[in-house]
Amino acid sequence: MAMITWDDKYSVGVSEIDAQHKQLISMINRLHDAMLAGKSKEILGGILNGLIDYTGSHFKTEEVFFDKFAYPGTLYHVKEHRDFVSTVTNFKTKYDAGSASFSIELMTFLSDWLKKHISVSDKKYGPFLNAKGVV
Repeated sequence: MAMITWDDKYSVGVSEIDAQHKQLISMINRLHDAMLAGKSKEILGGILNGLIDYTGSHFKTEEVFFDKFAYPGTLYHVKEHRDFVSTVTNFKTKYDAGSASFSIELMTFLSDWLKKHISVSDKKYGPFLNAKGVV
């Protein structure tokens, strides 16, 4: 059962970034499904590692566009990225040490953060990048 369903309301109007957002949504859904199915720690940890890696790659894509076109909201946007990575990495460290477990609260955090980040923060740079010819 999908925790997040892609909808065009999430589109920022930049095809490369929209495709990456769809992939992030898919990864969160896979993690959610694995958690609900009671998959092993190794499987859940592997999916979470993949999500962390892909998120970093996605953030880098956005930040390269920001640098290339001098996006005025860069500092705040990058701070949001760093805060997210820190939160998820801290959870992963605790999970690996056995002092945290997957829960609906974690999945809700991931889902809510991504939906809000795309709908609010990412939507701000879409028109800016489109005006620079990025589609």
